Amino acid sequence: MSGTETERLRLLLADDHPMFLEGLAANLQNEEGIEVAGQAADGNEAVRLAELLQPDVILMDVNMPGQNGIEATREIIRTSPHIGILILTMFDDDASVFSAMRSGARGYLLKGAQKEEILRAIHAVGGGEAIFSATIARKMMFYFDAIVNKAENVQFPQLTAREREVLQWIAREMSNVSIARRLGLSLKTVRNHVSNILSKLQAADRTQAVLMAREAGMGRDS
Repeated sequence: MSGTETERLRLLLADDHPMFLEGLAANLQNEEGIEVAGQAADGNEAVRLAELLQPDVILMDVNMPGQNGIEATREIIRTSPHIGILILTMFDDDASVFSAMRSGARGYLLKGAQKEEILRAIHAVGGGEAIFSATIARKMMFYFDAIVNKAENVQFPQLTAREREVLQWIAREMSNVSIARRLGLSLKTVRNHVSNILSKLQAADRTQAVLMAREAGMGRDS
């Protein structure tokens, strides 16, 4: 009996729709290995109950009055990083998904998910894993592919981001004075950047740096 108790995952449910919250609680409470320890109607209450109840997993909605689910997740993870937070929401836009991931959530499901999928996600998050619905997983895959491709396509990786920015304007044959004015830098700072650029590119002079930059597609109008 005691062994069974230690395996039960204690849940905190956070959603501002009473009917959905009650229905979810009723569905999950009777599941073996799960105990609904509390219910919160907004982000502020979720933060308070998380600290008080110390659940294993929190099912968190995104759009709630007061403190939203993303903000609540961030605050809970900061003080109780051992709590697994699973976002369960109707929002699948990029901003909500990636804000949730950055806040520390371990999973993201849409409210249209089947009960079996929700249960599987609860146990996965409770076990320290990360889990996403198929739609969200595809969204994240495309996002990270884009990041990798962008990183692979960075021109002159030996330059800093600021040096590449200066090189863009050099490629347009803009003077140091004009570059300094445009970027809000001192003339001395721009001169130092130009010197570093020539050194890192092993360019004999500014003209060669312009040619190298243009060959790489820099300095073109958008």
